[in-house]
Amino acid sequence: MPTRRPVPVFVAALVLLSGCSGVLGGDTETATPTGTPTATATDTATADASYTQTPHTGCQPGAIENDGSCEPVTSGGNADVFDAENLSAITTERTTIDGTPGYLARPAAEGEYPAVVMIHEWWGLNENVEHMAEILAGHGYVVFAVDLYDGEVAQNASEAARLSGRVRENPAAAVSEMRRAVAGLRDRSDTTERVASLGWCFGGGQSLQLSLSDADLNATVVYYGTLTTDEETLRRIDGPVLGIFGSEDEVVGVENVREFDRTLGDLGVEREIYVYEGATHAFANPSGESFRPNDTRDAWSKTLRFLDEHLRADDDAS
Repeated sequence: MPTRRPVPVFVAALVLLSGCSGVLGGDTETATPTGTPTATATDTATADASYTQTPHTGCQPGAIENDGSCEPVTSGGNADVFDAENLSAITTERTTIDGTPGYLARPAAEGEYPAVVMIHEWWGLNENVEHMAEILAGHGYVVFAVDLYDGEVAQNASEAARLSGRVRENPAAAVSEMRRAVAGLRDRSDTTERVASLGWCFGGGQSLQLSLSDADLNATVVYYGTLTTDEETLRRIDGPVLGIFGSEDEVVGVENVREFDRTLGDLGVEREIYVYEGATHAFANPSGESFRPNDTRDAWSKTLRFLDEHLRADDDAS
């Protein structure tokens, strides 16, 4: 994909992610808040940031072809779940930060803004993820969507499995790339000292791995990503933590989420864990029958509120 020159962009509508991961959402009455245990993944992250993700195709019910394959939603097929209002103008470009490739979106107005490292789902850094970076930037964040596939984007499930498997075979390299992005964002003249990570599905698991590293994040957001429940490992997590999960997720089981929540509580980690009743894996993905738009709206609202509270604390105090 060619490099985009920075040009002012005004984001007018929320465009949702596709593929294995989804975008934020949930009905408040159906969500289980922190303090009430909710699910953890069946796989455990080790102290050296390696882990195994539960195998799954990433296809949603109704999106699987006769040959077992599925296609990611293209940007033209994205669902506008709701209009994003009052977003500021932004600039965007394909670039690298401290050697890590990705897509940078930031407010066009001069100033210093909190930053977010955004991590794509298993399809790769496609236009849908770029759109999410643009939307979040429109809310006043410098967003760097990292490219852990080095320019490759999956066009079907088998390619996505190959690319995500390549990252899982060398987890330390992926963590190193993300850590460099965090450090590079902090060094920019247009950012504050506050940086968070945010990812969906494959990217949700990577968001957790980054938080377990020595990147020193100010907040961690995980959307139905692979978890660890090991207490010694979780001692290194950078709280506060926001976790978004579905009660019927067969990839990230609800019992694992509950154990994850309990362990964080035992460690005194500030967290908000929400489980959406009846939601399956990737419930925020508009391409399949599991998509739940009301849950998606709610979780996105929670995400924006969470980031504002923990990345703009100095603004509120001033």
